Amino acid sequence: MLISGYATEEGTERFKERFSSRLPQHFRCTRRLQLSSIGAGTYLGEPTADCDRQYREAVTAAVETGVNVIDSAVNYRHQRSERAIGQALAAMISGGTIQRDEIFLATKGGFLAFDADPPSDPSAYLFHHVIQSGLAREEDVAADCHVISPAYLKNQIEVSRNNLGVETIDLYYIHNPETQLRRVGRKEFYRRLREAFTALEEAVTEEKIRCYGAATWNAFRVSPESGEAVSLLEVLRVAEEAGGPGHHFRAVQLPFNFAMLEALQANTQEWGGHLVPILRAASERRLMVFASASLLQGQLADGLPDEIRKKFPGLQTDAQRSIQFVRSTPGITSALAGMSGIGHVKENLGAARVSPLTLQQYRAVFSK
Repeated sequence: MLISGYATEEGTERFKERFSSRLPQHFRCTRRLQLSSIGAGTYLGEPTADCDRQYREAVTAAVETGVNVIDSAVNYRHQRSERAIGQALAAMISGGTIQRDEIFLATKGGFLAFDADPPSDPSAYLFHHVIQSGLAREEDVAADCHVISPAYLKNQIEVSRNNLGVETIDLYYIHNPETQLRRVGRKEFYRRLREAFTALEEAVTEEKIRCYGAATWNAFRVSPESGEAVSLLEVLRVAEEAGGPGHHFRAVQLPFNFAMLEALQANTQEWGGHLVPILRAASERRLMVFASASLLQGQLADGLPDEIRKKFPGLQTDAQRSIQFVRSTPGITSALAGMSGIGHVKENLGAARVSPLTLQQYRAVFSK
């Protein structure tokens, strides 16, 4: 039986109050929800039972330590990450540790998702489970692994709801839509995106998801001349075509960290007659922005220059400094960091015990 409910103003405020005294300025009010400035990512790890157990323990520890933003995707670890999250949340909810309305669950669809283990013949798996079953046509498949046809997305929402054990997913992303753009022209890309958004608007009406967005890698941070560049203005236009002025496109996700500063510094998005960074454009439209790769898959967990370290008072490790930088960036709703074990949770949440950088301190990070 799926757990009813979704993140609410009252529930997330209740969650925040339990941690406010210990974690100063850790929560951000966005669209009337109190969301933790550090979110639990669930991308890395082998598709094994031992890693499943570690994720269950990590998700439990993260929530009990003050994280109410949990991010996943149906294809992460061949659906195992979603299932581990669902098992951890079910145990905490049934045990009275949390209530469903306190937790903001985000997941993604678009990539081909295997079931627990990779098949011996991925092409045959794709043909049988996607093409032959009528979820997509062969021409809908990009790079032999990516589909955003309405039928496929509706199917994947059902898979994710069951994996997570919830009736309603708070935020559902189309996963790396630029994968499609590499294979088709822009006109066809936005047509496919409009059909996908129409399906997601229907899912909102059916209360299977609360809102939707785009989780990207290159789309919003590369030069407009790039073959993978996606215009936020065009995305919002398509969303309005799909759902009207009250459409439910609410969020973007993209990498941002010490080594990938494009979201803040690169003028990639047309806005008001000139080009601006995606963080500026997203802020203008009151979109939530979730930063992926805050630690660049562990590469920024150590080795920061001494001149950078001294600009992050009160923190003990480079991992904490890297997370502090991301969550202190104006316009970032939550810094996502991989938490595949209790050790990661303790390390990452150490950043939340210190208030985010002030604007003056943040600007000083870039000064010599």
